[in-house]
Amino acid sequence: MKLNKEFWKEKYRLEDTPWDAGSATTPITTFIDGLEDKNLKILIPGAGNGHEFEYLYNKGFKNIYALDITEEPLVNIKRKLPELPEKYLILQDFFQLTGSFDLILEQTFFCALAPDLRPLYAKKINEILTQKGQLAGVLFDFPLTESGPPYGGDISEYIRLFEPFFKIKTLERCYNSIKPRKDKEIFIHFYKK
Repeated sequence: MKLNKEFWKEKYRLEDTPWDAGSATTPITTFIDGLEDKNLKILIPGAGNGHEFEYLYNKGFKNIYALDITEEPLVNIKRKLPELPEKYLILQDFFQLTGSFDLILEQTFFCALAPDLRPLYAKKINEILTQKGQLAGVLFDFPLTESGPPYGGDISEYIRLFEPFFKIKTLERCYNSIKPRKDKEIFIHFYKK
């Protein structure tokens, strides 16, 4: 199975999006609620239907960018926020992205990447973060599988992948996951080294 633009386009066309919780989930909203600087330049890679984007926007964050490889989810975000300038919606492959961000929010993007891309993800995140940049969000906590997405993973793998690039502030099982994801999520909060 090739996880390319056409694969994801078809998923959205068929509304086959089981990862979509229908709203921003508690681990992410709790983190966002603790952010004080509304001027942070924030990226949400693999933004999907943009629940986290919409949550940030409604909280007064206006320097936020949603990136996706296919147009359908970005159209869905624009439909919810018609006043949103187009420049905040980026239709592009994450690995081709340039620019820099203060904060990258991770929610179901990492788990949708083929496992062999994970080292490239960690490196790319490091490249596009500002000097004091942060990566925060949720990774899955269940055995790595060959069939996916989603692909699983565990804390030891995440330490191995991210420690070369990041100072780990938080890497622990989520205490506030939504019911279907209870005991299957790890909250991460890393600072660029």
